[in-house]
Amino acid sequence: MPRFKLILEYDGSPFDGWQAQASGRSVQDRLEAALLKLTGERVRVRAAGRTDAGVHASHQVAHADLAKNWRPDTLRDALNAHLRPHPISVLATAAASSDFDARLSAIKRHYRYRILNRRAPPALEAGRVWHVPRLLDAEKMHEGAQLLVGRHDFTTFRAADCQARSPIKTLDRLDVARQTDEVVIYASARSFLHHQVRSLVGTIEMAGAGRWSLADVKSALEARDRSRCGPMAPAAGLCLIGVDYRSE
Repeated sequence: MPRFKLILEYDGSPFDGWQAQASGRSVQDRLEAALLKLTGERVRVRAAGRTDAGVHASHQVAHADLAKNWRPDTLRDALNAHLRPHPISVLATAAASSDFDARLSAIKRHYRYRILNRRAPPALEAGRVWHVPRLLDAEKMHEGAQLLVGRHDFTTFRAADCQARSPIKTLDRLDVARQTDEVVIYASARSFLHHQVRSLVGTIEMAGAGRWSLADVKSALEARDRSRCGPMAPAAGLCLIGVDYRSE
């Protein structure tokens, strides 16, 4: 069966995350329903990142095996027609080799987290940023973030129901910069633990707000204790922005 690579973007606000749910309100559920309408086949779609409820994606990658060898542009356009009115868009499709796996073939994933840091609440960006009205020190947040980069036991920043075999991960990037009224955080790694990025952001936000010292951030990591994590940042500010593959 021909295998196709799909690149998607979606607004995660109305969905229960990427992964199929009993509720039927996940991004995967909607995409598989669109494929069923289009092809008459019950197709299982596999994605690079299983984003949580409320988390967005500007560059999610998935793959699906279909009986027909579709023209990529026709498949893209037909899927988008069947996805309406849900806020999911197939940006591109391409033929993929039989050994391509959107999840297992990925060598790095990239996330962006946006904090709107001003007194006035968002009107145009509501649901896409974390609104923090008190002034944050982005430089201190960046300093704290660098203490977390590298290969560590990230138990402190791991959800209690995380299914990863080990809490040890290598965080390749955690950069923080102010962009006018926004504080933007970029995180990159081969893979992440469940809730890891939002937990990291919530912790370094505490440093930026002056509630934690840099030593507190380091101690939280070294404690390997979930109770030592800062408050987890809301899902709305998080977006999956890229996935790297060796062939690319």
